[in-house]
Amino acid sequence: MTWTVAPESPDSPMAKALWRAYYTEVSDRYYLLHKGHPTDPSELSRELANPPTTELTLPGGQLLVARYEGEPAGSVGIRLQNPNTAELTRVFVDPRMRGKGGGKLLVLSAEATARTLHATRMILDTRHDLTEARALYTALGYEETPPHNDGVYAEHWFTKPLD
Repeated sequence: MTWTVAPESPDSPMAKALWRAYYTEVSDRYYLLHKGHPTDPSELSRELANPPTTELTLPGGQLLVARYEGEPAGSVGIRLQNPNTAELTRVFVDPRMRGKGGGKLLVLSAEATARTLHATRMILDTRHDLTEARALYTALGYEETPPHNDGVYAEHWFTKPLD
């Protein structure tokens, strides 16, 4: 079985579909865990009406899309925070494709892209309930650090040198 990863315009229909799947999953996980109900449809509509487009385009960032056997299966964003630091964001693999190495490939591809943007370190934040993501980052050499932002949903912060 074959994975590929390539840059994609955040405005493309495929990118928008992956953003919808990502946001729906992480939002529903949060609301089900903390509030006992799925995301309010009006909130979901508001968030999906403003996808992260400009921050994930060159020269300040990039969106990568993974395909499994040619089918869109995941995405990851890279944002430059400063000339030396890139942020890994919105790592997502379609639930039907999980366990096949796509998450690792997306993160490693994001690191390679960050290097081409001259970043020497990658940072990220994530939530406590995204245990699979935290395990992946740790397995790939990310170390948990003190907070580097005050994100509303950020509960764990990680960094990794890219040199």
